[in-house]
Amino acid sequence: MPNRTPEATEASEYYVQYINLVPREDVRSVFAAQQRAMQELFRTISEEQSTHRYAADKWSIRQVVGHLNDCERLFTFRALWFARGFDSPLPSFDPDIAAQSDASANRLWSSLIEEFHHIRASTISFFTHLPPEAWSRRGVANEQEFTVRALAHIIAGHVNHHAAILNDRYLRENAR
Repeated sequence: MPNRTPEATEASEYYVQYINLVPREDVRSVFAAQQRAMQELFRTISEEQSTHRYAADKWSIRQVVGHLNDCERLFTFRALWFARGFDSPLPSFDPDIAAQSDASANRLWSSLIEEFHHIRASTISFFTHLPPEAWSRRGVANEQEFTVRALAHIIAGHVNHHAAILNDRYLRENAR
């Protein structure tokens, strides 16, 4: 069920850090609250600020949002695959490889914000209409087992993780 926090056995150990960042409530409500909060955060960032990197070897704010967009699509696709009962394992995903070819650093800031909004709306719709029995279905991605419930919480926790990084490392530094 969406209002139950996943057990440690529902995702690989690495992803528990993201699951633990999600409030103990219906994850679909968290998705909606995050969509509003992220839109508010994004509105505080100018086109110029969106190119900021807090270190030379780190992604720009635009690239962080591009990463959020890619990962939300990826985790939602994995949830769809498992929820629909497909049993073929899914491949791994290397975010650094994706970031090298996603061109988010060269896009308009407003287009990345709009894309985030549309992807999140799609995520909300998918999980809102998911049958109750689908939440506990399992599958393998990146040679790790996940439940659909865990993937929903990973999506929310991943956004919380990067929102904190944006606030702490990018925006605080950029305000100086």
